[in-house]
Amino acid sequence: MLWLIGLLLVIVIVLFLSIVGPIIVFVECVIGIAALAAVYQERKIWLDPRVPSLTAVGMIKVFCLNLVWMTVCFAGAVVTTIEAAVTKNWLDLKHTREIAHKVVERRCAMLVTSLFVGPVVVNGAENLPSDEPGSPAPVYVANHASQIDSAAVYHIERQWRWIMKSSIMFLPGVGQITYLGDHIWIDRVRRKNKSKDSNTGPRNLYVKSDASIQEGVPMFFFPQGTRRIGERLPFKDGAFKVATNNDSLLVPISIEIPLTAWNSMYPFGKADPVVLTVHKPIESKGKDIETLKKETSEIIYSVLPNYSKHE
Repeated sequence: MLWLIGLLLVIVIVLFLSIVGPIIVFVECVIGIAALAAVYQERKIWLDPRVPSLTAVGMIKVFCLNLVWMTVCFAGAVVTTIEAAVTKNWLDLKHTREIAHKVVERRCAMLVTSLFVGPVVVNGAENLPSDEPGSPAPVYVANHASQIDSAAVYHIERQWRWIMKSSIMFLPGVGQITYLGDHIWIDRVRRKNKSKDSNTGPRNLYVKSDASIQEGVPMFFFPQGTRRIGERLPFKDGAFKVATNNDSLLVPISIEIPLTAWNSMYPFGKADPVVLTVHKPIESKGKDIETLKKETSEIIYSVLPNYSKHE
């Protein structure tokens, strides 16, 4: 009897691997291609003559970080989907968010920074609002220099919603977990067949951001709009319009990425830390957008090195 049970078990395992194995291989191939694209994008940022270019070691680390990040996020998305199906919360993004955002996104981001970048130090943690801040929730704003930012900020261990390009939804792992995390999607370029009022249209940014703030879930913005490490870009209006619409506190965060972040031999040697500085919240009530932009950018950039002076 035991030999029959053993034989059946072997048959089940072989059948399982023959079905799941090719799927895993296919997914990892797609993730590998996406990770190579991420290397290309990050390399462009570090081509700025005011900062050191990525070395071969740096590019390998960017690739590995993205490979692990996307793979773990994909696995997390599968687990989150199965849990939602079993608990009959299949289409409830408020439910899936509890696992997708608060567990998978956060822990995966903290994992990849510790594996490939180095320590992350949070200064001014006492200035952080509660993880359940009530309504209206605050608006987090930070400078944006590198892919590292998007992972490092999770070290503040607070919840929020991102504004994300709708194209990211197709990024393996990351797209699925952030969809389940109930973030807000917009089209950066308006499509001909879509109106401003569509689910991913420009007005969606404000309608859904306002709803999130009133729900008690903070918003997180990189108001520069794009990544630059050698240049101080002006802030765009979006984050500040959301804050003033809801009389929310603005929480400025400075992210200092060491110039050796990618090119160091870490984890086989020491690495300079990524430093997050959480500043005292700024009242938005009664202030105009231009005043808030100026005040916030001055605070954020006040503790960061100014590479533009090296021209």
